[in-house]
Amino acid sequence: MGNLIVFIIIAAFALLGAVGTVTSRNAIYSALFLVLNMAMLAVFYVLLNAPFIAMVQVAVYAGAIMVLFVFAIMLLGAERLPGMLPNRPQVVVALVLGLVILGLLVFSLFTAPLPAGDIEAIDAGPVAVGMTLFERYVLPLEVTSILLLVAMIGVVVFRARTRQRREDA
Repeated sequence: MGNLIVFIIIAAFALLGAVGTVTSRNAIYSALFLVLNMAMLAVFYVLLNAPFIAMVQVAVYAGAIMVLFVFAIMLLGAERLPGMLPNRPQVVVALVLGLVILGLLVFSLFTAPLPAGDIEAIDAGPVAVGMTLFERYVLPLEVTSILLLVAMIGVVVFRARTRQRREDA
């Protein structure tokens, strides 16, 4: 019963962070709400007895990736962009798609068969995760790191060109 209460409290904070991420007009506040959401996901992992994944969630996503996001936002000077509200057709399409996804989720929850018997625990300690990551998934890992590097260089070039145009005008 205690885990259920903790789960409900953490779920409320996770939903607060998700809604704040989407509705905030300031990009820095939106990124900070996303950090809150990532931290709550880490707490969910702790509740599921997966402390290594929780630590990775905090270190990689709430730490490194969010620092990159905030750096890019600050570099672009895009903390607060006016006129970012979507037009009416986009809102209607988003609401319809959201309701369809919610309906599919509820349908799958009620129609999926329950697992029979005990589920075996998988030994996925840090060594096993690291070996899998650097042996089996080394190409996607390297492609992702190059993609992030190219995106960061693109932000720097974009900001430099924008600054140059302002100085020329």
